[in-house]
Amino acid sequence: MNPSVPIFGILAEFPTPADLMHAAERVRDAGYTRWDVYTPFPVHGMDHAMGLKNSKVGWFAFFGGLTGYTTGMLMIWFMNAFDYPIVVGGKPMFSPFSAFPPSYELTILLGAFGALGGMLILNRLPRWHHPLLKHPRFVERGASHDKFFLVIEAADPKFDEASVREFLASLGGRNIEVVEE
Repeated sequence: MNPSVPIFGILAEFPTPADLMHAAERVRDAGYTRWDVYTPFPVHGMDHAMGLKNSKVGWFAFFGGLTGYTTGMLMIWFMNAFDYPIVVGGKPMFSPFSAFPPSYELTILLGAFGALGGMLILNRLPRWHHPLLKHPRFVERGASHDKFFLVIEAADPKFDEASVREFLASLGGRNIEVVEE
């Protein structure tokens, strides 16, 4: 370990998904806030074990869709009833029935953009570099095949290298290593 390179966190390997699940519950209960788990496949119940709340991406999609619908209705009203009114066959200058198709299309378009933008913002993407992707145990020895990892980040307010190492060892973590930034 190079003392001049800052620490990203401490990585621990767990043999089974159940062991990782129990470790996640204990880390959550210990009050750590900056930590994550890495598994080769989704583990049912891990969100609950980590204490994660529902995603806010749906709100981004909802407000994007609402903006699209409102924009469509206002656009058709402005063009037909205000900017260039033409009376055709005694029909009304603005009808929500005829304005619905473009409003619906804008609802779908801006809702999708809202969901995509919300996902990027909430995941702090794009992130061009992640310290774990250069750690040999994480990359070469199974993060995407058959190993289960838990990382407590150095940015956590409760982080102390010695106590985190001891805590992860008490949870049954193996190959506990420091991950450099």
